[in-house]
Amino acid sequence: MPFRRCRLPAVLGLLLCLLIACTPVRVVPRPQPPPVSDVHALDRFYEQKLSWGNCAPYATGQQSQDAFRTPGVECARLTVPLDYAKPRGDTITVGVLRHKAADPADRLGSLVLNPGGPGGSGMEAAARLVPTVADNAIGLRFDLVGFDPRGVGASEPRVHCLTDAERDAERAAQPGDGTTPASAAAWTAQARDFAAKCAQRTGAAMLANVGTRDVVKDLDVLRAALGDDKLSYLGYSYGTQIGYSYAEAFPTRVRAMVLDGAIDPTEDESDSLVGQGEGFSRAFGLFAAECAKHSGCAVGQDPARAVQTFENLTKPLLTHAARAGTRSLSYGDGMTGVVEAMYSQQSWPTLNAALNLLKSGDGSLLLQLADSYYERGPDGRYSSLQDAYYAVRCVDNPRVQDPAGVTEVHDRMLAAAPFLGGGRPDEGEPDVCASWPVPSTSQPHRPFLPGVPPPLVISTRNDPATPYQAGVDLAAEMGGGLVTYEGAQHTAFLHGNQCVDVNALAYLVDGTLPPPNTSCPA
Repeated sequence: MPFRRCRLPAVLGLLLCLLIACTPVRVVPRPQPPPVSDVHALDRFYEQKLSWGNCAPYATGQQSQDAFRTPGVECARLTVPLDYAKPRGDTITVGVLRHKAADPADRLGSLVLNPGGPGGSGMEAAARLVPTVADNAIGLRFDLVGFDPRGVGASEPRVHCLTDAERDAERAAQPGDGTTPASAAAWTAQARDFAAKCAQRTGAAMLANVGTRDVVKDLDVLRAALGDDKLSYLGYSYGTQIGYSYAEAFPTRVRAMVLDGAIDPTEDESDSLVGQGEGFSRAFGLFAAECAKHSGCAVGQDPARAVQTFENLTKPLLTHAARAGTRSLSYGDGMTGVVEAMYSQQSWPTLNAALNLLKSGDGSLLLQLADSYYERGPDGRYSSLQDAYYAVRCVDNPRVQDPAGVTEVHDRMLAAAPFLGGGRPDEGEPDVCASWPVPSTSQPHRPFLPGVPPPLVISTRNDPATPYQAGVDLAAEMGGGLVTYEGAQHTAFLHGNQCVDVNALAYLVDGTLPPPNTSCPA
């Protein structure tokens, strides 16, 4: 299951207000121009007019239904080529949501948002951000626009691999921790079945054209359809990859970019997965140290023994699932719930409560955390995030197909996050991509960005999902500004820190970069 995601905070009832993570994917090569005979074939897409209307028909589940009730939002469908190499061929649509600037006389244009993933819904993210930005420069001077990348959410067709029932069954299964030949074989069989269902239910043509290479082309068509000569963009986590990939493909069409929780464009899939494991291990250590200061800490008052205490509590789930209301908590879901809570320090009290409940045999709160990670709604329906995640990851990265190479990646992942014991939610990614039915369309590389206006990069010191140094390096690579947030969470802009927000808003309005070495306390 995917490990690296990013979206904006969402309420999951009671104590759950979580920042959910994001995943990196590789930078895409600069798009090639269409053949001379088709030089004008894209005009019909760039010249289209969006027909805005009620967002209710765009909802795909209870979560999006709730988000699309936000007052003042309106939705439309953007038509784009399925395959940009065949612009006169089949077309697909991209779902778009906007909330108009409150001060049209002072309007600066559109601010297009992507919350990460891959597979996160930009439409939902933008709708949920409307109350947050209502009284700041974004709400007053920009049309806030979110789009569901091709294959995601309200975009049609959606990537489809598993039914809701199949997803539930996969999560409840106990294939082991991947460290024995039998459990490793079970994981491989599960991954192959998943890849085969994706191909059967989505189609090879869609899977072959769902990656970041094509998303940035859709983004440029969207820019034109919105009536903007240049793009103002806000990208979180994987959304930063979309941002710098767009800048590489269309350098003269960038106005401003805020890139929060940066992905390293030169890092391959294996290294990114290992780096994340290291990040979550650090986050667990911070959680244990903070927890130990309080009575009732589920992992004990000695942080040095916290991992062992945690393993003693969770390892029994490998053979005996815990009760969780009318459902049960598997070992994999237990670890996923822990990972979910690591994305934000605000969720640590919830994690401690969940682990204390597990001591009494009650896995319900950990299961709620895992459901939030997988975007399973109260109605039992899943968003398209999980299926789209793999579809994009597997075409955005060169894959490891040699079985020995896949085993090596698993071993490195386990060593990087030993407290998760092979139960981390992205453990099967190398296996899935090794069986993927279409070739990769991108590869890691240092982006070529001459003449691109300097972006503002925000990097969090103890971000568990996207390493701090990746943001430092990206800001230097792009000649941009850097804001360091001294916190322990994944991404920071518009999440409640005034220092971060003031610097980013000033940049979006007039392009003013903060002074060097700008740091914002948590």
